[in-house]
Amino acid sequence: MIRRFPGGHPGRSAAVVHDGRVFAVVTAPEKEPSLLAQTRGALRALDTRLEAAGSHRSLVLSATVYITDMSQKAEMNQAWLEWVDMENPPQRACLGVALEGEDLVEITVVAALREG
Repeated sequence: MIRRFPGGHPGRSAAVVHDGRVFAVVTAPEKEPSLLAQTRGALRALDTRLEAAGSHRSLVLSATVYITDMSQKAEMNQAWLEWVDMENPPQRACLGVALEGEDLVEITVVAALREG
């Protein structure tokens, strides 16, 4: 069975659950001008989506972080290290890309569901 959680954009789900895994993509709800602020906002949004889908940051298996300016990767890393469960760190990749509008960061994750 596939469960889809409504997203804020037409044609997009906030999260999808299938076969014991949660798939989610987030951007920062508030388009602050700094990559650090947007990354923190996106990670807060990710917490909310994971919780709604029955998961948690400690259950993230892999993450791909897309940022618009690789020269600012240290800012993204700062926010990531504040957020990530250091006892259960996921696999993570970071790529420099062009994003839409005022987005400076986009994060996609695959996480396990909580047991029980």
